[in-house]
Amino acid sequence: MNDLTKRSLTGAAYVAIMLVGVIIHPLIFAVVYGVILFFAQSEFYKIYENWGYSPHRVFGLITGVVLFVLFFLVASHIIPYIFILFSVPFLLFVFIAELLRSNNNAIKNSSITVFGLVYVALPFSLLNFIVFAPTLTGSTYYPWILVGIFFIIWSYDSMAYVSGSLFGKHKMAPKISPKKSWEGFVGGAVFAVIIGIVCAVLFQEISMPEWIVISLIIVIFGTLGDLFESKLKREIGLKDSGDILPGHGGLLDRFDSLLFSVPVIFIWLNLIDKF
Repeated sequence: MNDLTKRSLTGAAYVAIMLVGVIIHPLIFAVVYGVILFFAQSEFYKIYENWGYSPHRVFGLITGVVLFVLFFLVASHIIPYIFILFSVPFLLFVFIAELLRSNNNAIKNSSITVFGLVYVALPFSLLNFIVFAPTLTGSTYYPWILVGIFFIIWSYDSMAYVSGSLFGKHKMAPKISPKKSWEGFVGGAVFAVIIGIVCAVLFQEISMPEWIVISLIIVIFGTLGDLFESKLKREIGLKDSGDILPGHGGLLDRFDSLLFSVPVIFIWLNLIDKF
């Protein structure tokens, strides 16, 4: 099997899992994205382990999954919103757990453990509030906003790559990501806005101007997320964050745009009173 075939099959499977995991049922969403969170966060810790640090992997991964489940229960109105406060002590427990370990660099290791929670687990956990729409009696599962977000991210990434390959001359951040260009950024942004307009027609829970803002958030913060992950890998000397996706690298390579975009989209949806 050549690289192009492998990459195409992996990409098709990835898109299918992402969409099926959202569309069918909230419990399937919880399982699929909880598992993705687990392995993506594990990749993050492995990167720092390769760099010589020793984050509290087990405790961090358990805490990340617990955070996701807690947010799922709150967003679906199974438990009251105030239970979200229970997530705060878990962050403190990370530092307490580090004190019980017999190794050096306790502050750095515990900081990396918490950083994995903030960088990976928190954005994934916030997805729960995007797929559950509030109602007068509680909440209802409405996956289409997240589906639209995926469409915009995939369109932006794909067309930024195509535009950059065809017209890219002015490098955006040559020391971090030499292949990224301003021409690719503009080309991807145009298509992201177009897909945002299409989403406004398909998923009318959000108006067209609101979808366009989401598109621009993805363009700006998705790019920053991509550059951040590229810088992280470059400092350690890695090409990919992992090898779980043949031909595509690791999960963090696929979700770097989402991790930076979701918290800002979450804030935006609150501002326009969609929660």
